Amino acid sequence: MSLDQAEPAVDAAAGSAPREAGRRGGGTAGRRGRSRRSGRWWTPWLFLAPALLLFLYFKFIPMASALTMSFQEVQPYLGNKWVGTENYATVLQSHGFREAAWHTIVLAVGETVGSMSLGFALALLMEGQSRRLGFVRSAAFLPVVVPIAVVAELWRIMYHPTGDGMLNSVLGLVGAGPSGFINDPDTSMASIMVTGIWRGAPYDMMIFLAGLTSVDRGLYEAAKVDGASRRQRVWYVTVPGLRSVFSILFVLAAIRGLRVFTEVFLLTNGGPNGSTEVVMTLIYKLGLEQNRLGVGAAGAVLLFVATLILTIVVQLLRRRESK
Repeated sequence: MSLDQAEPAVDAAAGSAPREAGRRGGGTAGRRGRSRRSGRWWTPWLFLAPALLLFLYFKFIPMASALTMSFQEVQPYLGNKWVGTENYATVLQSHGFREAAWHTIVLAVGETVGSMSLGFALALLMEGQSRRLGFVRSAAFLPVVVPIAVVAELWRIMYHPTGDGMLNSVLGLVGAGPSGFINDPDTSMASIMVTGIWRGAPYDMMIFLAGLTSVDRGLYEAAKVDGASRRQRVWYVTVPGLRSVFSILFVLAAIRGLRVFTEVFLLTNGGPNGSTEVVMTLIYKLGLEQNRLGVGAAGAVLLFVATLILTIVVQLLRRRESK
């Protein structure tokens, strides 16, 4: 081999050595990267594990137990007896359960419409970046963070049926007679509804305030140039821009209304004369007061199914509108 032929061979060998080393190094780095990526999938689950364990023990296992109990005649210390769908038949054929279900629907609809309407109005009034508005928002949000037991006790005091009660004193200033409020079967449901709206509206207000930041401000200017009034700008610009927020809040408020228990239990306990009996208070009485745990579990399962169906229907409607 001549000198001229040997030089290219040396150069080729010298060039192939770094490439081979690069391939070996790249292969090692690739394996390390793949191993790191393959190990990342469990990292989020590691952080979620404590909460998931708590949910499993205190929520999902009791839910599975309630589903099993709904098909049994529960006999503590004597062994449960399988009765199939008898508990569900008892619940569905019960006149008290049908009345409680109707009261629950009325209360859920009233609280949902009232809290969303009032929350939307408050959000429009408190939209802005002023420091004073921040203080007012915090003050308006207080009913949400106050424990529901405290809220119920405060409203029970304000609903005192005598003429010198707080709200009756206000009614007396405008010439209206004293009302029984939660002690009157004709006004007890409306009184509980007002309490639920008062507590739920600030939560809806904060969600609406977050949604208002995503509405394009240019649309307001264009509508104003076209001569639209403030009411028209709200109806044709703000409301369509908050359509997804409305659907989410509707589901949350409806579930909150269907699962209402604490305020009813503390204010009226289903009275007077069963005028405010809802599904949750009836389940409580069947399960813990009358010791009919199987029938109470069947009612709880039916309430869960109704809530699940409502959520699925709303989600399907949202998807259909988005297409």
